[in-house]
Amino acid sequence: MRIALGVTLGLLIAFVAQPYILAFLYSADAPRSVTARGDLSAAEKTTVDLFARASPSVVHVFAQAAAQGRGLMEPDDEFGQGEQQQGSGTQTGTGFVWDAAGHVVTNNHVVEAATKGGGSISVRLASGEVVSARVVGTAPSYDLAVLQLGRVAKMPPPLAVGTSADLKVGQSAFAIGNPFGLDHTLTTGVISALQRRLPTQEGRELSGVIQTDAAINPGNSGGPLLDSAGRLIGVNTAIFSPSGASAGIGFAVPVDVVNRVVPDLIKNGRVRNPGIGIIAGQEATAARLGIDGVVVLRVLPGSPAALAGLRGVDPRTGDIGDVIVGANGRPVHRLSDLTAVVEEAGLDRPVTLLVERDGRVRTVRLNTADVAQTRL
Repeated sequence: MRIALGVTLGLLIAFVAQPYILAFLYSADAPRSVTARGDLSAAEKTTVDLFARASPSVVHVFAQAAAQGRGLMEPDDEFGQGEQQQGSGTQTGTGFVWDAAGHVVTNNHVVEAATKGGGSISVRLASGEVVSARVVGTAPSYDLAVLQLGRVAKMPPPLAVGTSADLKVGQSAFAIGNPFGLDHTLTTGVISALQRRLPTQEGRELSGVIQTDAAINPGNSGGPLLDSAGRLIGVNTAIFSPSGASAGIGFAVPVDVVNRVVPDLIKNGRVRNPGIGIIAGQEATAARLGIDGVVVLRVLPGSPAALAGLRGVDPRTGDIGDVIVGANGRPVHRLSDLTAVVEEAGLDRPVTLLVERDGRVRTVRLNTADVAQTRL
């Protein structure tokens, strides 16, 4: 019995003392040795190399409005487009170097407050250098703007440009930007969908938009969306999110549109918009009247539409003239359908319209021309 009690007591003491013994014998009170990890995986190496090559071309844009007003990150719907530093009157976003002359591409909504209010724009480069910038041109219909950097100690390299014509749903996508003001953040994902439509200013819709699940947050606006080769395939412009933060649904202007619009902005300060020279009636009014198509409200004098004999609404009687119901073999139900066809055709290119007048449909052939941004 005494032996049994002794053994039990010994075990109890050992059980109680075990943590103290282990702490005394095995406490790591000195830096631990580093365990060899081995090489990065091929996918990791690709991503690391991509960021190392592309990030020097990505910049942080600060647009200071002359007078404070409504923050641009107070959207009327769930499409968030930018970051407002509350109380500072400064809109921040992302941009990237387009050429060796120091042109920077960003979103129009990032710099809009500064351009309209006579404010100032500055850019922080990847090196940390902060330089002033001026607006060279804006294209609100595409939510794009081009800036010109001031004097720079060392010009960052232009970002490599790819194409959006051969993109596939499921391929990798990489976004570099400044979400919530955090410099040079890399997020990864895939291309979730193609040929999305996104509302822009001037009552237009941008077609062919890229959708991605790479995390895009306020402040990423104007930053590059890259493919696995580190080439530009889109400009991040908006997110769909009830909360205002990334919900895995981001949108980017396709690079083929960017590569067409930016040279015009650099050369002319505005983009040449292919159009036919009409002002369209409101879609809500057309729907209320049971009209399926684009109502021609007015025809601009000397425009392709005027030369082709299109007729707008009679200003005296209010009678409807022409309704465009088809374009280049496609049905036209609303203005965005017609806009997509005209933009695909390009400048000075033929377009065939189906036009309804007085219950009869006829074919009208005309060529597109450069029109003001507020008209088609």
